Amino acid sequence: MKHTQRYLPVIIGAVFAMQAHASGYHFGTQSVSAQSTANAAAAEAADASTLFYNPAGLTKLESSEISASLNLVSPSVKYSEGQAVYNGGTTVNNSSGSGKIAKDLVFAPHIYGAYKVNDDVAVGLGVYVPFGSKTEYAHDSALRYNLNKTELTTVAVEPAVAFKLNEKHSVAVGAIAQYSSAGLRKYADWAASARQTALNPDPAGAGSMDGYAEVKGKDWGFGYHLAWMWDINDRTRVGVNYRSRIKHNLEGTADWTAQGAVAQRLYAARIGQTLENGGTGYVPHEKASLKITTPESLSVHGMYRAGEQWDLFGDVTWTRHSRFNRAELQFENAKRTASGQPSNQTVIEPNWRDTYKVSLGAAYQVSEPLQLRFGMAYDQSPVRSANERLVTMPDNNRIWYSLGAKYDIGKKHTLNAAYSYVHIQKGDAVVQGKASNAQVVTVDSNVSSSASYKSHAHIVGLQYNYRF
Repeated sequence: MKHTQRYLPVIIGAVFAMQAHASGYHFGTQSVSAQSTANAAAAEAADASTLFYNPAGLTKLESSEISASLNLVSPSVKYSEGQAVYNGGTTVNNSSGSGKIAKDLVFAPHIYGAYKVNDDVAVGLGVYVPFGSKTEYAHDSALRYNLNKTELTTVAVEPAVAFKLNEKHSVAVGAIAQYSSAGLRKYADWAASARQTALNPDPAGAGSMDGYAEVKGKDWGFGYHLAWMWDINDRTRVGVNYRSRIKHNLEGTADWTAQGAVAQRLYAARIGQTLENGGTGYVPHEKASLKITTPESLSVHGMYRAGEQWDLFGDVTWTRHSRFNRAELQFENAKRTASGQPSNQTVIEPNWRDTYKVSLGAAYQVSEPLQLRFGMAYDQSPVRSANERLVTMPDNNRIWYSLGAKYDIGKKHTLNAAYSYVHIQKGDAVVQGKASNAQVVTVDSNVSSSASYKSHAHIVGLQYNYRF
């Protein structure tokens, strides 16, 4: 019997959601005023939320202010034709080969504050939710040996200070503290490719050697933020925004449970013991950790006043997703692998590429208090092909369509509202299991699986600005 199990990070599902700064299942916007232009208006510096998109814009604000936003995201992530095959050729129970894997409604609050120290210096503080996602398959899904459930909540706290060098140039620096809480559920086929053994005499009894782990973890990561803004003339402004990489050492626990009938019978004496005690290392409770580095991003954006009523916006953002071509997960206890060698480590190499996002938007001043806003964006996915697509984050290229409005209530109060429809290109995921005799020291169930995915999202945002 070869006891092997696919990688189980606290964080693999969560981390790879986090990495997709411009793509992936996250909220995608940290400001409703920016959302209304498909995030093209980074050079506008319209309110305190400029801290996220270009903190040098804090010097452009006329007064101190507080900006509070609430985003409601309704994602739809559906899969069909889901199927999987054990390495020996037996088909995985396919009682659930299709379904919806995303939560119906997700809330994300963001709040920013800006304080004008004097005409040349401004400081700000932002607390925002950059990532938040949850995907969950049915317990009997054919794809259960990949990752059955992932969930992630990330909150970032960022103080920043901006300096006006002269009437045309401003710069800023910020510090980013990012807290992440993640969890997942992962099934294991403890019989692996040896479908017919003395311990599992009935190869047709698929699932009889199933077990699963509930994994939880958390971490603080730290980075920095640099920005520059240049007023070329009264009509034209450009800016550059850089967010650094953030290193994470995600630490958590893995709690194993035997579910299949044979697995329950053998777990206490055999499976759930350490190798030193004659078991296979899947103890009921153990530690798990993963070291990863989230990518840096560079944004170049501009704004042009086309007339008394029209403002035009544009943004191009590059993200270094290729940093995530390797992630290593370590368990507290070594486990027996398909090669017969013990290992407490598994490695994933997603082969992701660097990506870019292009956004174009505009604002039209209908009257003194009312402004209409709209925009469109193309957002490239880091996934190269179906063989690199993760079933817990079946990401693909996407197009944003956004519109909204801004309404000034006197000199101190402003309301923003926005709606976005995010179209995500259809995609397939194909996960190839390794041969049972492969000389690879990895923790893997050797299950090959495939599915087709169809996804989209609706985002509604409300924002209130108060100037003082």
